[in-house]
Amino acid sequence: MNKAQLVEAIADKVGGRQQAADAVDAVLDAIVRAVVAGDRVSVTGFGSFEKVDRPARYARNPQTGERVRVKKTSVPRFRAGQGFKDLVSGSKKLPKNDVAVKKAPKGSLSGGSSTRTTAKAAAKKATAKKAVAKKAATAKKTVATAKKTTATAKKTTAKKTSAAAKKTTAAAKKATPAAAKKTTATKKAVAAKTAPAKKTTAKKAPAKKTTARKTTAKKATARKK
Repeated sequence: MNKAQLVEAIADKVGGRQQAADAVDAVLDAIVRAVVAGDRVSVTGFGSFEKVDRPARYARNPQTGERVRVKKTSVPRFRAGQGFKDLVSGSKKLPKNDVAVKKAPKGSLSGGSSTRTTAKAAAKKATAKKAVAKKAATAKKTVATAKKTTATAKKTTAKKTSAAAKKTTAAAKKATPAAAKKTTATKKAVAAKTAPAKKTTAKKAPAKKTTARKTTAKKATARKK
């Protein structure tokens, strides 16, 4: 049975084909909108429609057998009620002069308060899920930022340490020739100061000869007397 046949089947019960088509469209539209919003549409004795989230997974291509990555998605799901199951299985017989699905309890269709309450509860659940997802995303971003900051700090510290080591090495290399030059200059100065002292000692040697001459002169004078 397709949609047109369904409309024809209920046309006599709702007062005409157009009324039946409008009723079917209205019911299907209400179910689809509620399920998309995350609400669960339950009809006693018939079944329930709900939205189900499927996580990302791997599947097999039936034609090639290749492993394929399937993204995260949401799908609608229908669960048949116990009364519907019993009628299909044959454990219960279809009523001849009554509807197959049990009628709604009295007062449930009067004000529509239960439907509004369910919609509000579903909206609150959806809002809570979004808030949790946002918090999780914010926490992940914070952790990623902290990791990037730590990595940057480590790189900066390593660069500064390397630069300081290079500067120290260069300064040590520059200081070594200067120290060597100072040591050489000091040695030359000491050598220069020590050399005149030796020459002075050498020049004082002729003084002995003068003393000897004086002694000879005294001897000569004594002889003459």
